[in-house]
Amino acid sequence: MTESRYVLGDEDVTKESLGERSESQEMKKANKTEFDKNMILYGPPGTGKTYHSVIYAVAICDGKSLGELEDHNVVMARYHELKKAGRIAFTTFHQSYGYEEFIEGIKPVVDDEKRDLGYLIEPGIFKKFCEKAKSVEITADKHIIDTGAKIWKLTIMNGDYNQIKRECFEENNVRMGFDMDSDEARAFVEDVNPGDIILSFKTRKTIDGIAVVTDEAVELEGKKLYRTARPVNWLAKNIDEDITDINGGKILHRMTFAKVPYMNVQDVIALAEKVNPRLGHTVIKENTEPYVFIIDEINRGNISKIFGELITLIENTKRAGMPEAISAVLPYSGTEFSVPSNVYILGTMNTADRSIAMMDTALRRRFQFIEMMANPQVLRTIHADRVEDLDVAAMLEKINERITFLYDREHTIGHAFFTDLKGENATVEKLQSIFEKSVIPLLQEYFYEDYQKIQFVLGDNDKSSDELKFIVDEKVIVKNIFKGSVEEVMDLPEKRYSMNKAAFQNINSYKEII
Repeated sequence: MTESRYVLGDEDVTKESLGERSESQEMKKANKTEFDKNMILYGPPGTGKTYHSVIYAVAICDGKSLGELEDHNVVMARYHELKKAGRIAFTTFHQSYGYEEFIEGIKPVVDDEKRDLGYLIEPGIFKKFCEKAKSVEITADKHIIDTGAKIWKLTIMNGDYNQIKRECFEENNVRMGFDMDSDEARAFVEDVNPGDIILSFKTRKTIDGIAVVTDEAVELEGKKLYRTARPVNWLAKNIDEDITDINGGKILHRMTFAKVPYMNVQDVIALAEKVNPRLGHTVIKENTEPYVFIIDEINRGNISKIFGELITLIENTKRAGMPEAISAVLPYSGTEFSVPSNVYILGTMNTADRSIAMMDTALRRRFQFIEMMANPQVLRTIHADRVEDLDVAAMLEKINERITFLYDREHTIGHAFFTDLKGENATVEKLQSIFEKSVIPLLQEYFYEDYQKIQFVLGDNDKSSDELKFIVDEKVIVKNIFKGSVEEVMDLPEKRYSMNKAAFQNINSYKEII
């Protein structure tokens, strides 16, 4: 029989040996500046997987080892900086999550007069992130355009060439006739980013200007019409160019303002260079900065449904720029897509939801797994291990030892549930809240309300007094409940179990767990 193998850090180990590895060992293995492109932090609830995903993401982006990132406040501040800059993105998988949200899908749109229904190809969160991580285009005029920039079309005014369009060309802006706070202007104001490209609409086949957005939307003073504007730099203006060839053979949408999903930045820049010789040749600067895409609860999603053909593209050797690089033609847009080599995918998975053995085989083969188990020693390190004279860390060790024996190690209780037990929060009241809101519900889930096993875990089967039992039991007298000899035809429980609220308020109840 072939034994299952998993990757922990840089080592290939058998499933049976997982029990001999601790979280601290795995963290030491990861104390380096090189990380695998695809990683999953896995373990029971409350072991700090999401917490550590932040540390991993910052370490990857800044080229540091995990050991260099000790101050969590500093790490969180840097995390938010990187996220705002677009170098870190975060999503959570769930049962309804699909390819359309992750890669691309079709989005219905209604025209300005709300009479015609159309459809746009909308890129998903991961595709947008990959486009962001690709090369940067820099023109001779120092216009910096991200290859992940969105391309839009804007009808500045319907009809023949007009005064408002002339003003836009002369004053370096693009304008629309809707108020800034109107629904019609929402995408123009909120969805366009500096660096995006706006094409000035002439006919549904032609454009008369190409602009790069340089700033946020403004309301122009001194203008009677078309006051809502975005500052731009014009790469080309006063032109008359047919764009159907670079738009997948399609004409432009009739809406006043809409995304152009079939074009790519390189083709638009090439067109600008052709019609504007003074623009100069575009220089392509390779973007090598690391980007980290975090997928929380990765095992809760349908991997085949979400990743589709990308399950092959995320392999290290299949990334863009690698010797075995491959790309795939996406089904909706018909464009070629590949995953950049500077994109890292970092997942987290809760083994109480689904064990590694139950995961999609294609996903398992493409990810490095880093185990995050319950580590009561963390509570001692951060001084969250004492409530009065109770050793919280020792109590947690004993609970997890019993769970491992009665169930398995993948359903233990994480130390993160207890990290608030420090300082003024090191109280019985706080401990009661942790047990009632986190520990007991998890045990009920693990043991499917088999309260006798929960009693064993909490030591309630052998406490000095019933008053100290979290779960009390009383013998069931069947004849007092049913008429006749029911025991002969039914397998009835011999005990009735109930929660003892008073025990959660008594420190001795917790001490006698040990």
